[in-house]
Amino acid sequence: MTPQHPTSDCDQAIRLTLTSALIVDDHPLFCDALAMTLKAVVGIARIETADRLGTAIDRLDRGPAPDVVVLDLNLPDVDGLDGLIRLKSIVGTVPVVVVSSLADNRVIGAALRAGAAGFVPKHSHRDVFRAAFEAVRTGRIFAPEGYTPQSDPAAPAGRREDAVARLSLLTRQQARILQLICEGMLNKQIAYELTIAETTVKAHVTAIMRKLGVQSRTQAVLIARGASFESLMPENDKPAGQDPLLLGWRPA
Repeated sequence: MTPQHPTSDCDQAIRLTLTSALIVDDHPLFCDALAMTLKAVVGIARIETADRLGTAIDRLDRGPAPDVVVLDLNLPDVDGLDGLIRLKSIVGTVPVVVVSSLADNRVIGAALRAGAAGFVPKHSHRDVFRAAFEAVRTGRIFAPEGYTPQSDPAAPAGRREDAVARLSLLTRQQARILQLICEGMLNKQIAYELTIAETTVKAHVTAIMRKLGVQSRTQAVLIARGASFESLMPENDKPAGQDPLLLGWRPA
């Protein structure tokens, strides 16, 4: 039986209607197969696709919002939890289900802590997708079989978990500005890129550093890069000679 998080009576009373979905994945064949699965097994009639985070954000800006977003964490313009965090800041209460080939325990846990409504490994059978979206319909969080959550929920958060928690506090515009800071842009360049006043950028940067609990732009970049895939993988799975803090967010 696939493990799921326990729910309250209030959760069990919730019943979401899932008739439309936005799939964010850059593999066309997988998108087609997943779309067919969602239609045949889950009963979602209207399905749109986006091959990168930027395309998905443009679609969400146009509205209306889909009933559910299905996200691959590793996209051409983003990796790690950046895409999930940014999408959550845009879609609000719309559930985001992560479907990824990276089913490491740490990645799953980090995605769920960042606000994913569920995590489904890409190699899963149809029954798993059915169970995952049934959980979403009833307001429950879905975790795949074999996932073991942190044994002590009261234990202090590690560096990775702390980075995810802090980043999730950023607004959409703040997250975008942080990405541009990660690219090495100055306030003036960011203002030009986003077509806003430099004073507005300065105000956002101040808010970003306050939310992240840092004193400098360099420290903010290190927090952002702490949410990359490399930082989430176990030490013995990381490529030799690569420091996870040197592998950061890619701009969307």
